[in-house]
Amino acid sequence: MSHKNHARSRPLRLGFVALSDCAPIIMAKELGLYAKHGLAVELHREVGWATIRDKVLYGELDAAHAPAGLVVAANCGLGSVQVECLTGLVLNLNGNAITLSQALWNKGVRDGRTLRREIIHSDEVYTFGVVHTYSSHSLLLREWLRTYRIEPDRDVQIVVVPPAQVFVNLRAGHLDGYCVGEPWNSLAVLSKLGWCVSTSEELAARHPEKVLMVRRDFAETAEQEHLAIIAALLEACQFCQRVENRERLLEMLAQPHYVGAPIQALRMSMAGTFDYGNGRVEKHSAFHIFAGEDANVPSPEKADWVVRNLIASGIVKDSALVPVERAPEWFRTDIFAQASRLVPQLVPQLPA
Repeated sequence: MSHKNHARSRPLRLGFVALSDCAPIIMAKELGLYAKHGLAVELHREVGWATIRDKVLYGELDAAHAPAGLVVAANCGLGSVQVECLTGLVLNLNGNAITLSQALWNKGVRDGRTLRREIIHSDEVYTFGVVHTYSSHSLLLREWLRTYRIEPDRDVQIVVVPPAQVFVNLRAGHLDGYCVGEPWNSLAVLSKLGWCVSTSEELAARHPEKVLMVRRDFAETAEQEHLAIIAALLEACQFCQRVENRERLLEMLAQPHYVGAPIQALRMSMAGTFDYGNGRVEKHSAFHIFAGEDANVPSPEKADWVVRNLIASGIVKDSALVPVERAPEWFRTDIFAQASRLVPQLVPQLPA
């Protein structure tokens, strides 16, 4: 198969969703890193993960910021047509939280145990939002509920809502809680309409969150461009991880065409502490992990976490639908290793 790039008459189209963890995608543009690696890149803000998935699958986007589970779902034809996709880069670890409504707090809910008590004694059906069926948010919320003997889909209703709309739906009373990435948890806390009961760092420390998702045919026919995007994003991930760059990062993300959330909501999970609401503030230096150690490597262990949890959560009823032995074809350490060589200072990060 030819690995030459097709002559490209247009910029590369790179999709993202308005979340704090789109930071590397944004900063690679703002810092001129795509250009440094010889690329013309056009950023496309999309409303949610179903749109991102469809536009990648049908070739309207060349690459995108996406939950790790989306790569698995696309390859297995879960919830969409089956298209071979892969990732050569993990953009971040952690970064999510579970938010419950202030109304539940006012009813005496303080944790999973008291939530279960409220559900048992109430005639209401409580509804919780996740941002995609096959994303980490869905896995984390279901696992957390089950820890407290609350059975998802039986004791509560779980619905899919795009990230930027979960807060709006909480405010309107359509949701009683949700699991989402930042800043949409902190916005609920800031508005005193919700509070966080747990973070993903507490629920599944260092879990793979967003990845760079591409179709396999793009990775093969536009190999050099694909490696260059990963190299640019690796540099951006390093920039985003450094605490001294966080304020500049927040100013960028707050722009209306990027995340467009109040800067104080964006700051609440990026400042080394995390405000859970109702007076609880804790130190959280690893709420978002953009780089360091092997954070960016799309390793077999990260692929395994996604596949194992998709099956354990009950979202994928038949484990034969997700052939775990194929995960190394979807999470490509070899592509990551090649791209890392384009960024000399990152070579020590390479997997053994």
